[in-house]
Amino acid sequence: MKGAKGQLAFTDDVSRDLELREYGLDPAEDSTLLPNAAVMSALQNLVRLATELCGAPFGVVNIISAEYQYQIGAWGVEPGMCSREDSMCAKVFLSREITVIPDASLDPRSADNPFVTGELGRVRFYASVPLQTESGFVPGTLCVFSDKPKEIRPEQVSMLEVLAKQVVELLELQHRTIQLDRTYAELKESNAKLAGFAGRVSHDLRIPLTTILGYVELVEDDPDVQADSAAAEYLSRIGASGRRMLGMLEDVLSYSRVGGGIQPQQVSLKEAAGEVARDLGIEDDILEVQDLNLQADKGQLRTLLQNLLSNAMNYRSPVRDLQVRISGVSNYHGATIFVADNGKGINADDRARVLEPLVRLRRQGDGPGSGLGLATCSSIAKAHGGELTLSETAGGGTTVAVSFPADL
Repeated sequence: MKGAKGQLAFTDDVSRDLELREYGLDPAEDSTLLPNAAVMSALQNLVRLATELCGAPFGVVNIISAEYQYQIGAWGVEPGMCSREDSMCAKVFLSREITVIPDASLDPRSADNPFVTGELGRVRFYASVPLQTESGFVPGTLCVFSDKPKEIRPEQVSMLEVLAKQVVELLELQHRTIQLDRTYAELKESNAKLAGFAGRVSHDLRIPLTTILGYVELVEDDPDVQADSAAAEYLSRIGASGRRMLGMLEDVLSYSRVGGGIQPQQVSLKEAAGEVARDLGIEDDILEVQDLNLQADKGQLRTLLQNLLSNAMNYRSPVRDLQVRISGVSNYHGATIFVADNGKGINADDRARVLEPLVRLRRQGDGPGSGLGLATCSSIAKAHGGELTLSETAGGGTTVAVSFPADL
């Protein structure tokens, strides 16, 4: 039984230190991972308020690990560290009860403590509130104390408890921030691996597919193959399927390259759109472009405009001539560009879905596509620290808004 109890205590200590690390509070003696500056400042203000509320000169937020007690917020004293064995709060904090001792030198729980006897301090009045999280974990205490005996009223005790809950909220904020940072890092690494895999696969498949299409074209040009023969029809189908697959592989390769290191520079929206329009063979009477200078990666901006203009052409309305207007606004926050067409439009219920990779609406009369165009555009926006949103163009069609923050 004695050994079992020792093993249990060891397990609890390891669990406590792991939990503290989850909150960004490293219990190692020579390394303290403190909350960020904003949280630290807020903690100090709460400790100060606690001391003034109780009329005590000193206050601290104690974090208690398996071996140590250290302060991450203090008022009236310099933040310090001591062994858990010497700590006054470590004796009472796991009870989850508020502890108020008017004169610690007369209380059996604390009379022989080195912070009371004079070895480390001469604490007399002492009050502490456990910091209990939603999960029931108690990382430490909010503690106020004085070198003189003192009584406090019940309402002061209640307010001290309220302040302790505010301290817990700040620690939870630190916890959630760490979790988000970790998740973001893992997601970024996963996306990088996925993009690398997609790029390699697309590249490896493109070479044999291009070879197959080359042979198909050679056979199609062979005078011995009659144009109205079954062989010519089969070759036509193989060629069409192969070109569709090649187009999808190009889209996958383009999508896999987005989101890496961008090289922002001053880019003219009108020049970039004009170059893309010429590449796509879009007539001047179809496209209207407002000039705007913005900070963006030139290559990725061209890819974005190429995908959006290709979509406008593929999903044009059957009842009106295609018109596309590219415009933008800028201020000290950055720039936002708008690509508005008068095509078929996208239903509100589908707008979030079509931004996902390989999602197509497959409506009657739609042009060819891989379902990666808008996903690529959304990734380009995110790589720049911005976002892409879809809305309806007045009179019908789709307006794509893409933001580019100033601080790239």
